[in-house]
Amino acid sequence: MDIKNIKTLGDLKNTGYKSKSIKDELRDNLIEKIKNKETTFEGVHGYENTVIPELERAILSRHNINLLGLRGQAKTRLARLMLNLLDEYIPLVEGSEINDDPLQPISRFAIELIKEKGDDTPITWLHRSERFAEKLATPDVTVADLIGDVDPIKAANLKLSYADDRVIHYGMIPRANRCIFVINELPDLQARIQVALFNILQEGDIQIRGFKLRLNLDMQFIFTANPEDYTNRGSIVTPLKDRIGSQILTHYPTDIETAKLITEQEANLDKAQSEAIQVPELAKDLLEQIVFEARESEYIDAKSGVSARLSITAYQNLLSTAELRSLKSGDKNTMVRLSDFIGVIPAITGKVELVYEGEQEGAAQVAFKLIDEAVQSLFPEFFPEIEKLKKQEDESPYDDIVSWFFNNRDGFELLDDLSDKEYKALLDAVTPLDDLLGKYQPNLAKEESYFIKEFVLWGLVQYKQLSKYRFTEGIQFKDPYGSFISGI
Repeated sequence: MDIKNIKTLGDLKNTGYKSKSIKDELRDNLIEKIKNKETTFEGVHGYENTVIPELERAILSRHNINLLGLRGQAKTRLARLMLNLLDEYIPLVEGSEINDDPLQPISRFAIELIKEKGDDTPITWLHRSERFAEKLATPDVTVADLIGDVDPIKAANLKLSYADDRVIHYGMIPRANRCIFVINELPDLQARIQVALFNILQEGDIQIRGFKLRLNLDMQFIFTANPEDYTNRGSIVTPLKDRIGSQILTHYPTDIETAKLITEQEANLDKAQSEAIQVPELAKDLLEQIVFEARESEYIDAKSGVSARLSITAYQNLLSTAELRSLKSGDKNTMVRLSDFIGVIPAITGKVELVYEGEQEGAAQVAFKLIDEAVQSLFPEFFPEIEKLKKQEDESPYDDIVSWFFNNRDGFELLDDLSDKEYKALLDAVTPLDDLLGKYQPNLAKEESYFIKEFVLWGLVQYKQLSKYRFTEGIQFKDPYGSFISGI
């Protein structure tokens, strides 16, 4: 259908066009995508067997939907992706405030215009990208914002009585007729506003300042809510909850591989930065493991959640830390170091809600602990004989490394601003590290080996074979008992 040549109601009728509700549009286009084996929600990872099938069932059932989950679980993204299930264009009566369907007008303006002009009624076309409206629910939202109010200026200009429904100024919901309308953080909406909403959902009534209008609005409502809000700031009133067809629970990624996909997709890195900075796969795993540790940490409020945005901003900070170091040292290209993870601490402290014990520890100290715990969790995957470290009487593959530090009691310092050449020379000086990597990681690329070497030192600290001290300019590793033996 060539919409450029369809400019009047008569033209539209001649094409045989049939009106379709937005819920039928979503349903029919979803069915078509599923039959063609197309991805229905592109760019959403980790929900393939959980959230997306439930969302597809809700669309097939023509339900209004409530996405319930903690922050950073792609609730709004899912809502926006539903636009791809709409028809590319729909016709509407030109000049209509509420997107009137030319074949099924509901506003007084459209009905009277069609009555006056008949098949010559001008129509226009609305692209699916314009059929999305979103409102963040805050306590100051009013009925006038969402539904409408009487406009005294309009009444004065048109010389109309307040009893005339033409003085009504429509709010966001009527103006989003035939569109997807999203209300984020629904429990934050005042109860009286929620009551006004469920009347629209069920009966199609709009009540404004004494006017009772029967507007059969055609809408797909999507609500998002955080379970924490039910107790902390408000709740969804029961009559409204009863009228929402499907409530779908979202969740965080369940494995590191999925989390990495999300982070790399959303990081939106500068091209020059990503080309100049190499990131070992272990560094990416470690970054995601930090987030997994945060979600289990006793210092962080689990009910508040730890957003996927933590790993995204932390990844950006990690690369920026390496970039800043290389700019200062003059290295054109560099590899991310484990000591660069100090740069992700601001991304962690700004994204987590601490419980009382966490506040006592301090946000920065909790962030340091999360990095250490992530190292400890991943260490056995690369160096499996770690159990021998727990039995001091047994020989272990790490004894030579520990002995090297025992014989170098002045310690081993890795400064943050070392050039790549200086950094590699320092790690190469710890010769037992090469033997360990040759045994457990024989196929490791030369450049990535330096990250693994530093990873070994951090890991041995976690298993109390070495000590680590963070000072202003870098990190010092030492034998934990050497200072006592030497009497220092």
